[in-house]
Amino acid sequence: MQESHDRVQWVYSSTTNQELEERYDQWASEYDKDLAEDFDWRAPKAAVDLFTRHVSAGAKILDAGAGTGLVGEILASLGYQDLHAMDLSLGMLEEARRKGLYKDFRQMTLGEELDYETDSFDAVISVGVFTTGHAPPHAFEELVRITRNGGFIVFSLRVDLYEEGGFKEYLSGMENNGKWKEAEVSDPFHPLPKGEPEVIHRIWAYQITS
Repeated sequence: MQESHDRVQWVYSSTTNQELEERYDQWASEYDKDLAEDFDWRAPKAAVDLFTRHVSAGAKILDAGAGTGLVGEILASLGYQDLHAMDLSLGMLEEARRKGLYKDFRQMTLGEELDYETDSFDAVISVGVFTTGHAPPHAFEELVRITRNGGFIVFSLRVDLYEEGGFKEYLSGMENNGKWKEAEVSDPFHPLPKGEPEVIHRIWAYQITS
């Protein structure tokens, strides 16, 4: 298989959700090691740091695009126990399952209808999912639906995609429509300082108002 930097580009270049799923399935067993050693992946900690300022440890939380559970590991270490995982890749979810962090696992795709009841969660966290070739802006509609009024959605997003990929307009449109309100935005940071130092992310937190 490719070197880890090539794997990231290989995943980014997926043209369908099925292709994306298959590529993550193939990468799953080495994903944690590659991101830690070759990229110094910092977005999970940055997102959790912001998340904990808005969401209590007793909250029911969906990790949307949970992958191998890197976000769940940090949340669990801070006392968050009611964690639920969804991802489009069964291979990634199987890696997460081995860590014993989540109460349940669902294979779903952000951007499609989610098989959760309305108002199912107190909060959603989504890290590394709103990026090139992955979840589209309209995916937030379903995340808002399944999060209770007053709850929070916290996510990482590439700054270039925010500005040029339709996210800025879509997120502000949802706020103008009374679905949520911006609660906090982090400073820009480098989530992959070793492998992709040119990439810049920010973390956003929105509170549900509908």
